[in-house]
Amino acid sequence: MRLVALVALLTLVVTTGCSRGRAPSEPSVTAASGTAAPCVPAATPAAPASPAARTAGGEKVPDLALACFTGGSETRLRTLGRPAVVNLWGSWCPPCRKELPALNTFAQRGTVLVVGVATEDTRSAAGSIIEDLGLGFPNLYDRDGRLHKALGSVPLPVTLFVAADGTVAYTHRAGALDEAGFERLAREHLGAA
Repeated sequence: MRLVALVALLTLVVTTGCSRGRAPSEPSVTAASGTAAPCVPAATPAAPASPAARTAGGEKVPDLALACFTGGSETRLRTLGRPAVVNLWGSWCPPCRKELPALNTFAQRGTVLVVGVATEDTRSAAGSIIEDLGLGFPNLYDRDGRLHKALGSVPLPVTLFVAADGTVAYTHRAGALDEAGFERLAREHLGAA
C-alpha cells in the first residue's frame, strides 16, 4: 500500500510541475565552470511586429536583470529587444528536465530568441544539466528565484512568450511542452514563422 501511495505522489509531482523553496546557500560565483552555453546575444534592430503577435493590454515582463550563467554582464529581461521565449527551469524539477531537450531543438531553429533561467538552483547542479543536455541557448542564473517569485511562484516549468517590446504575450504554466508545443505557442503569440 505504501508503494502505491509513493508512486501516486511521484506521478503527481512529475505531471503537475515542480515547486520548491529557496536553493541551498552556496558561494557566489561569477563565471560558470565548464559550461559552453552562450550569454544572450545583443539585440538587432527590431522587425515590425507580426499581426499574429498579441500584446495589446498585456503586462510587461518583470523588470529584472539576471546574471548570465556563463558569467559576464547581466541581462535585463524587459529590454531583450526582440520576440523571446523565456523558460524558467531547475535541475531539481523532473518536468523541466523532460522539457529542456525539446526547448533546445526549438531554439536551434532560430525563429525567436530562447533564454533559459536556471531558477532556485545551485550553480553546479544547473551547470550539470546544461552540460549533460548540451543546451546551446543562452541561460541566466536566478539562484534566489526573483523572477519566479514575481510570477507568483507557480510550479516549474514556466515559459513566458515575450514580445519585442517586453510585453508578456502568453505565460505557459501547464507542465512540460514538447517541440511542437513551443512552435505552436511561438507562432500563435509571437507571430514566429
